[in-house]
Amino acid sequence: MPRKPPIPGRRALPAVFTYGSAIAAGISAERLYAYRDQGLLEQIGRGLYRWSDEGEFDADLLEIAYRVPRATLCLDTALARHGLTDAIPHRTDVAIPRGRRIPVLRTPVDIHSFAGNTFEIGREEIAVDNGLSIGIYSAERSIIDVIRLRHREGTAVAWEALRRWLRRRGSQPGALLDLATRFHGVEPVVRQALEIIL
Repeated sequence: MPRKPPIPGRRALPAVFTYGSAIAAGISAERLYAYRDQGLLEQIGRGLYRWSDEGEFDADLLEIAYRVPRATLCLDTALARHGLTDAIPHRTDVAIPRGRRIPVLRTPVDIHSFAGNTFEIGREEIAVDNGLSIGIYSAERSIIDVIRLRHREGTAVAWEALRRWLRRRGSQPGALLDLATRFHGVEPVVRQALEIIL
């Protein structure tokens, strides 16, 4: 089988790149759109592209990770990734530090502004694609968030997530209570919920 000829400009760009970086690398707008139309690259978002030969990926998470610094999956989205809910969110819940600019995304997202002094608590990273990663709150932090925001998320979601978490091997209610003390007014509610469920 003959080898495919190299794509002009392919080596000059990383796996994920912007329109501006393609132009800077010497790929004209016409050629860029021709590559897209030929299936050589995929448009992930406005002015954001990825080479098609880079394998499987989640376009939504990739766009968020690239466009939103410090983006962190939270609430229903984080609960679903941790297996603490059966609900499949129609939109991706993303937390950003309060005061940050919210970019325009093609991906359907709900942006939540979280306080800067608690933003990093329970924050972990997951790989998205080729060196890009996105934050995700731990299962415990996600439970605390849906409890403290139960007026918006619904108490049923919070209590079901807590029940599922408690059934897991290694879940430590004491550690959950310790984490809850770091958020204003949440610890008594978490304690009461644990007393009812346990």
